[in-house]
Amino acid sequence: MTNVVAIKLEAATRHYRTAAGLVRAVDGIDAEIESGTSVAIVGPSGCGKSTLLALIGGLESPTGGRVLVHGQDLGALGESQRAGYRRDEVGFVFQSYDLLPFLTAAENVAFQLSLHGENDGRARSMELLASLGLEDHADKLPDQLSGGQRQRVGIARALAHQPRLILADEPTGELDSQTSTSVMDLLVAAQQRLGATLVVVSHDRGVAERLDRVLAMRDGRLALPSIKDEEYPRGA
Repeated sequence: MTNVVAIKLEAATRHYRTAAGLVRAVDGIDAEIESGTSVAIVGPSGCGKSTLLALIGGLESPTGGRVLVHGQDLGALGESQRAGYRRDEVGFVFQSYDLLPFLTAAENVAFQLSLHGENDGRARSMELLASLGLEDHADKLPDQLSGGQRQRVGIARALAHQPRLILADEPTGELDSQTSTSVMDLLVAAQQRLGATLVVVSHDRGVAERLDRVLAMRDGRLALPSIKDEEYPRGA
């Protein structure tokens, strides 16, 4: 039986022109990620890993090569089509949480549901928050929550529409080690429950070791075609 490829990168490139010259943020990457698996993208700051995640998430378009997700060539989509892809297919989890500060935890999750036509998402929001241990914090604003609580609200919002692809950019970067472990437990459990594909950008070796595969980046390229956790070099 052939495994289904969820993400396929074919010489994927993202270059920027600046006053200082050409920046090769992503510089011709070839890779495949199978559906239902989890992958960590690791590497030093400025190596292009967040840009690569943005290409996979349809937040940016490649300047060369192709990025295919679930058979769609993202570079061939118009902006409205990419917006539809992000809305329907992807759940984003950001280091900065990216919550709307004037909405409560439950309202932040319900707002995500409203984008998918669910006009009364309170019950579903409460169900999601309860599953993440936040039932007593549903009516609090983001600035009334701890960093770990805000990140769990961000996860609830990202999972509300049951996406096929979960993308997390340094989801534990501002959390202590105990909370980081809890957040990764939640992400991995959600990925497995949904049968989704999970891609996580992280500096944290402990985070990377929780996932099925590790892709290491250096200077916009993969340091190795594909490396297993046990081969993951310290400090990458």
